[in-house]
Amino acid sequence: MSTAANSSGRSSFLTPYKRITVKIGSSLLVDPSTGLKQEWLSSLADDIAALAAQKKEILVVSSGAIALGRTILGLGSRALRLEESQAAASAGQIALASAWSAALGAVGLKSGQILVTLGDTEERRRYLNARATMATLLKLGAVPVINENDTTATSEIRYGDNDRLAARVAAMIGSDLLVLLSDVDGLYDRPPGENTDARLIPVVDRITPEIEAMAGDAASGLSRGGMKTKLEAARIATTSGATMVIALGTRKNPLSAIAGNGTKTLFKASASPVRAYKTWIAGNLEPAGQITIDQGAEGALLRGKSLLAVGITTIKGRFVRGDTVAVLSPAGKEIARGLVAYDAADAVKIAGLKSTQIESVLGYEARAAVIHRDDMVVVGTRTETATDS
Repeated sequence: MSTAANSSGRSSFLTPYKRITVKIGSSLLVDPSTGLKQEWLSSLADDIAALAAQKKEILVVSSGAIALGRTILGLGSRALRLEESQAAASAGQIALASAWSAALGAVGLKSGQILVTLGDTEERRRYLNARATMATLLKLGAVPVINENDTTATSEIRYGDNDRLAARVAAMIGSDLLVLLSDVDGLYDRPPGENTDARLIPVVDRITPEIEAMAGDAASGLSRGGMKTKLEAARIATTSGATMVIALGTRKNPLSAIAGNGTKTLFKASASPVRAYKTWIAGNLEPAGQITIDQGAEGALLRGKSLLAVGITTIKGRFVRGDTVAVLSPAGKEIARGLVAYDAADAVKIAGLKSTQIESVLGYEARAAVIHRDDMVVVGTRTETATDS
């Protein structure tokens, strides 16, 4: 019997959290030789049921469709062509959804599958629709089981890893905890597989260059992510106000182990999380372009001002009005991200100009701000916690 929800009433690590997103790595759920790890999945379902009994809302971001499809279609462990990966995902998604439905149903829980693409979280209207679907499932007492739609996504329009997808989901739905269950038990100061004296980092207050330097490569052949993607996930999640945990998922009842204060790395939520609209902007994974600014403009942005054309030095990318762009400091560090008010071609024409000069150059009366402060998230630098400007 799982104790993840701590039904006895004793305090546990999970007690304060009400809405929890749990990400499951492929290697936890699927054995390359035998397929689905049914006993492990059943133990996790027990954990989820125990948490649900405590009136906690649980969302699952589940990898494993392609890995499971490999075994179903007999594709082995070789590198797959794009069409083979999509075929594997197609076969695997049916099996994966069935497995989750059966496992959660066995413990008295309903579930609903949600397949998303990069565009579903990057485009505002689709983002809101996806959020509404997840929120409705939770309201109806069901567990949303979310995965990337690998049957149609290509390398240009996909997440490529479920760590960042899980963070995006956590931010989207307002989770206060994101748990990344992995084949590693946390962040180490150096890759533990190569260094016997590697030291686990139990708590990360904020993501610094030193923390980023600790990231290594993916730990297993089935994984598409690695510690680098987990740190990016931490940046997205903590900016939105969620705590994030990296914990070992290979043991049975992994959430119970976390609840019992098992080994993990905890990334603290930002003390100044951005509001919902800006959470979407901050979490946008693929900025359409880059705008580099001078020192004067950098100082203005850090004081909560809008970005004006006069402070722009260079522009890269083929963006259009309304796209998300990254704003870089003179040193090349990303200090902000926001929705641009100009197409790239016009932005190039007015870069460095005073607001009073814009109309004569473009031939029409235009906005003074290239990115208005209401449409921008200022992060100071990429190594600092985002704040709501």
